Amino acid sequence: MALPASPARLAPVLWLLLFAFLLRVAGQMLVAFWGVDWLPPMDAWMSGLLPYPYLLVSQFLINGLFAKIAADFTRGKGWFVEPRPIFGRGVLYFGRIYFAAMVVRYVVRMSLFPEERWLGGTIPIFFHFVLAAFLILFGLWHKQNLKENPV
Repeated sequence: MALPASPARLAPVLWLLLFAFLLRVAGQMLVAFWGVDWLPPMDAWMSGLLPYPYLLVSQFLINGLFAKIAADFTRGKGWFVEPRPIFGRGVLYFGRIYFAAMVVRYVVRMSLFPEERWLGGTIPIFFHFVLAAFLILFGLWHKQNLKENPV
């Protein structure tokens, strides 16, 4: 998969993925703090592995980090745009493993809860795919540009 050589050309995709994740966080906050009933209930937003206060803090940290990455790509300069061989490869491997783990999670969930096929309980899984896609694109961009600009 060839990505644009210019980081600024990849930036809109990174911002779009970040925006999707921001919508997830906002939707979950609307349910948790304001009890809106036009969105799915709180248990549909969470897997239950992490208490919501800790999950919310981690989501803010992820949003902040991903916004910094997207901003660096928009400007075409910054720490996250400079080719870094080990870092870029590590992010790519992590993103691929993360994505694969979510595929397995989806298959297991659909096997355990056949009455919820195809979309039941998938809000957390879908947004983990969004985060994994961000990481994979970021890692692929580094991998592609490392070949052209080895450090």
